[in-house]
Amino acid sequence: MIKDIIRSMRPHQWTKNFFIYAALIFSQNIFNLPLLLKTTIAFSAFCLISSALYVFNDLKDLEEDKLHPLKSKRPIASGKIKKSTALLMIVILGLLGFSSAFTLNKNYFIIILVYFLIQMAYSLKLKHIVILDVFVVALGFLIRVVAGGLAIEVSLSSWLLICTILLALFLALSKRRHELVLLEDEASDHRPILEEYSPYLLDQMIAVVTASTVIAYCLYTISEETVTKFGTSNLIFTVPFVLYGIFRYLYLIHQKSEGGSPEALIIKDKPLLIDIFLWIAAAVIILYLSAR
Repeated sequence: MIKDIIRSMRPHQWTKNFFIYAALIFSQNIFNLPLLLKTTIAFSAFCLISSALYVFNDLKDLEEDKLHPLKSKRPIASGKIKKSTALLMIVILGLLGFSSAFTLNKNYFIIILVYFLIQMAYSLKLKHIVILDVFVVALGFLIRVVAGGLAIEVSLSSWLLICTILLALFLALSKRRHELVLLEDEASDHRPILEEYSPYLLDQMIAVVTASTVIAYCLYTISEETVTKFGTSNLIFTVPFVLYGIFRYLYLIHQKSEGGSPEALIIKDKPLLIDIFLWIAAAVIILYLSAR
């Protein structure tokens, strides 16, 4: 039972919540222990709230998930966890998450509440509206970055927010494409909105977002605002890691039929994981050692 409860919380998807640390890193406060502690509390609160939402979504999509080749193995869809247990989990996880958020500050509590309400609306209605569905998924990543800034009360660069929303759209569209290709004719039975998409349409959208993401990140590294803030123009040297990461992800989508679970793919694919660590290492070295 304990193992199934933990599985239904989807801890492997908590990797998405590491976006909360972006504000800490890019405000050059990663070695500030009090702020690091606050960010970690914010991360934990987000994990609890997102897990409550995952359980709610599994309950909401119970019948559809039973028809899915992979999701049918989840604890709730397979019947290993009863509906009453799942409802109790939602209440407990929600209370723990919101309580932790409230200990930080009012603004962080409000942003995590906004995230919760948006995701509830997504599960109930918004995921059935074409194009808007992927924008809501991407908005979740943006809120994580904003929440990280509110948790430690630092301002965020508009460039960072633009890069985040574009990258999130890239991941969301890639996930839709994977679902469409994997389920083929049964795609609309599992997720009705997939009937509105086609692999060609999604490929066109992915191409636009991919180019926009790379250009936005390049402009961010050399913008006057960034150079003035960090006292260095060396962030441009992190661009190759971003390019490789995006190209590697596209390779996995088109050649290996991956992309259904970005958080699992990042952990499973060693070249991609190494690239992310190298990007983080390069950014930290440039921002903390080479900047004035």
